Amino acid sequence: MADPLVSPVRLERYGLTAQALHWVMFLLIVAAFGVGLWMAGLPIGPQRFKAVPWHKAIGVTIFAVMILRLLWRWRHPAPALPAGMPAWERNAAHASHWALYLLMIVVPLSGYLMSSALGFATVVFGVRLPDLLERNRELGETLKTVHFFLNKTLLAVIVLHFAAALKHHFIDRDDVLRRMLPWRARPLEKS
Repeated sequence: MADPLVSPVRLERYGLTAQALHWVMFLLIVAAFGVGLWMAGLPIGPQRFKAVPWHKAIGVTIFAVMILRLLWRWRHPAPALPAGMPAWERNAAHASHWALYLLMIVVPLSGYLMSSALGFATVVFGVRLPDLLERNRELGETLKTVHFFLNKTLLAVIVLHFAAALKHHFIDRDDVLRRMLPWRARPLEKS
């Protein structure tokens, strides 16, 4: 029986909405990592007090965009994978995508929970969000560690995702990468 997730012909492209959500999420994650790294190196003071709200706003935005992305994906399944892709690679692709989706939800959520437990308000674009937890310093410190390691895990999965896309493009010479690019590219010629 043929695998319905495998295409025997040229791969279908993601739609413009899926592409936009993908690349907006990419930019938001780069911004969140950048501000987070910058913020972590700052001493307590005015610069850090300016950076933290930006980091939180980006995190809440990532969470919101991810919810939109999941809703879109639910109604618009991903295009089929290449016909010749081994089963282990298809399974790895599906697992890594769902790991990315999960991490893009739990990383911002862990930051929000950490802020609540440490007694720091989360204010996004002038709106104070409700605290999700009672103030608890010990729990807050635990959540700080969880947030740190979830971020490192997200970064690792993103690197894996990027490496896989490059492998498909330069080694397998298939359309897996190009189907997420917003511009039309010429088909690759097999060497």
